[in-house]
Amino acid sequence: MKGIKDIINYVMFVTGAALVILSVFSLLFNVEISFVPTVFQIFAANIVIVMGIFLRGKFEIRYIILEYLVDISYIIAVLVVFGLIFNWYSSVPVWLLVVMAVVIYIFLMIVSVTKIKKDAKELNKLLQKHQENTTAK
Repeated sequence: MKGIKDIINYVMFVTGAALVILSVFSLLFNVEISFVPTVFQIFAANIVIVMGIFLRGKFEIRYIILEYLVDISYIIAVLVVFGLIFNWYSSVPVWLLVVMAVVIYIFLMIVSVTKIKKDAKELNKLLQKHQENTTAK
């Protein structure tokens, strides 16, 4: 993530994904969830998650698997704490929060890798164009 715009985009994306997963769970298991307060609770949790992941990204972890485990563990810890604070466990089981965390994290990693590949292609094109202009002179 690069700046405030990226942070806001990630928060909104993760919040939307979490709400869709929660809605599907509610529909499949016929669980009534009061959505208005829950939307703001999930939004707050996602702000804490994205800011934490952003800050963790400032520190390089040598092993990629360990980096992923730290990120997932952090996300799960935030969800568990928010679940305790807002009493989510009366309607949503802990395993669903864990599954949501893992699914959303994997999807975010796929989106990030795709964006990095796209950026790398654009940089390579610009470098090639610059090199062609330099050698032509």
